[in-house]
Amino acid sequence: MDIGTKIKNARISANLTQEQVAEALDVSRQTISNWENEKTYPDIVSVVKMSNLYNISLDHLLKEEKPMSNYLNYLDESTNTVKSKNKLSMLILFVTYLGIWAVSLIVFWFFINSSDAMGYSIMYLWVLLPVTTFVISLLIGKNNYMGKWKWGSSIAFGIMYMLAEYATFSAANMITFDKINVPQFAMILIGAIISQVGLVVGALMRYTEFKNTK
Repeated sequence: MDIGTKIKNARISANLTQEQVAEALDVSRQTISNWENEKTYPDIVSVVKMSNLYNISLDHLLKEEKPMSNYLNYLDESTNTVKSKNKLSMLILFVTYLGIWAVSLIVFWFFINSSDAMGYSIMYLWVLLPVTTFVISLLIGKNNYMGKWKWGSSIAFGIMYMLAEYATFSAANMITFDKINVPQFAMILIGAIISQVGLVVGALMRYTEFKNTK
């Protein structure tokens, strides 16, 4: 039995019309009709919602049978597409962060007068970089990029935060006073905490959206 027939039979057994199902899933009636006639396929989230709506096991709907091979292939392709998009989105976020980090350093060394260096360092280290770290981390948490490994990204943000301070304010002091300073490792903790806060806020937003879809 193909997926279209299964979800159609399940809907009829639940004494629901296509209009009722469409309203419950927040899609059009035509979409339900297309799924049942296999003109298009439902995504896995919609299948889970129909499983709950029809009070039928997900295993029954997705149990592999030969006629369902097209749909299972569709799910595989959809999953791979989502994974590819997630990787691209994550890459864009990190490139954006590194771009802001690098450009800010270039501006500090080549476009800021010595009299303005202190003010720029403070703005960069305590406003621009923390806000960027928080926003990027929030997006990572909200979209669950890297899964459980996302929490480890805070260490990388912390290290970049320390290097930002060392490559600007500390480096300028070393040049001015002709001495070598040790990196301020406490900056790693500050950057990591900012990142963790962003990740937690993003994860909470993701959880709230998930609860609202139920």
